Amino acid sequence: MAGVGSNIRKTARKIYRNVRWAPAARQIFDVVALKRRDHLLDKAYPDLYRKYSTRPVNPKKVIFVENNSREISDSFTAILDDLKKDGSYTVHVHFLEELTAGREGFSYNCARLAADAATAAYIFLNDYSNVISCLPLREETKVIQLWHACGAFKKFGNSTLSLKFGQTAKQQEKHPVYGYGNLDYVTVSSAEIAWAYTEAMQLEDKKTQVVATGISRTDRFFDPAFRESSARQVRERCPGSVGKKIVLYAPTFRGRIQVAATPDYTQFDLKALQQRFGNEFYVLVKHHPFVSEGRRPKMPEEMAGVYAGNAAGAHAGNVQGAFASDVTDTLSIETLLCAADVVITDYSSLIFEYSLMNRPMIFYSYDLDSYYDWRGFYYDYDEMTPGPVCRTMDELIEALAHVEEQFNQEQMAAFREKFMGACDGHATERIEKLMFGQSLR
Repeated sequence: MAGVGSNIRKTARKIYRNVRWAPAARQIFDVVALKRRDHLLDKAYPDLYRKYSTRPVNPKKVIFVENNSREISDSFTAILDDLKKDGSYTVHVHFLEELTAGREGFSYNCARLAADAATAAYIFLNDYSNVISCLPLREETKVIQLWHACGAFKKFGNSTLSLKFGQTAKQQEKHPVYGYGNLDYVTVSSAEIAWAYTEAMQLEDKKTQVVATGISRTDRFFDPAFRESSARQVRERCPGSVGKKIVLYAPTFRGRIQVAATPDYTQFDLKALQQRFGNEFYVLVKHHPFVSEGRRPKMPEEMAGVYAGNAAGAHAGNVQGAFASDVTDTLSIETLLCAADVVITDYSSLIFEYSLMNRPMIFYSYDLDSYYDWRGFYYDYDEMTPGPVCRTMDELIEALAHVEEQFNQEQMAAFREKFMGACDGHATERIEKLMFGQSLR
């Protein structure tokens, strides 16, 4: 790829300039964006792919595509590690940076992917990708969508066409974003939910197989050493939590991805929780990764905990009396799920992973009615949630006060079986067999 990188960059810039200065685009910004996108997806990327398709497919070449993240996400980590240990595969990771690279940068990143994909035998996705959807893929190339969430909670893709969150039917038909006919496999966490992914990704009558392999990143939750080390790490880095039960508050984002927002501390009243549970619980706040730092509410200083790199950092501030810490940028969600005694969330799919811990959940859905109109759910919210649903802070405080005694083990077991039945610690092995014909472990 190094030898063709400069040519791809020149091509991407030329495409960008030509579409940018199209006559119709000089006055109407939205028309510019649509023309540019249509040109890239309908012609530029497919043409690049065809150009490099004159070379043979490398049967050992594997591509991983990160659409938004600037780092390798947990959806890919285990498989990437196995490929590196095997040593016989050529692995390329593409960071498209759709939300951060700007239009020209994103176009260039997509162009590099289109050229590189032309000789790849395997492509791994974990999010939408209209670039892969638009390419005339060769028969030798296998594409798998691992997705980035377990279960089936909030609607997405084709399921949201009639809702405010979604694209229009015309947009989705013109440029499908979920692989459409180019996906060979979609992995899901249970057979029960396969219908939801078929609907969301428009896979009816397509070659794609929706397979209940389980989700690769959940394998670590079946490793006692990982769970123990994660819980220890949280206690060391948040010394104010020592001697208290940990409550993880992890809301999902509101609005569109580009301007994602999160509930503030008037909606989630930390002061009220501190007054009631100051000596019993310690709250860790984890905002959704789509919510930029500037859009997050600031933790009230009078209750903020101390974040330190090690236990010695306990002396770095006033730990005594601390009640909460914002750990959005300092602790991974996997680590936090292992340490939490209780999870409070709203519409986040982390509930599926947390069900593997067999611990209580509380659902704080103060804006449930508007969220139904905005995005909606695959299952009835009140019926599917394995814990109390609270609409006000008073209800939330009452639920937290009785969280242990009201925890229903049978309800949680049924929820776990329905939505996570294929997750047993061996999902990565099954996915590798599906793609490579053998487990790499």
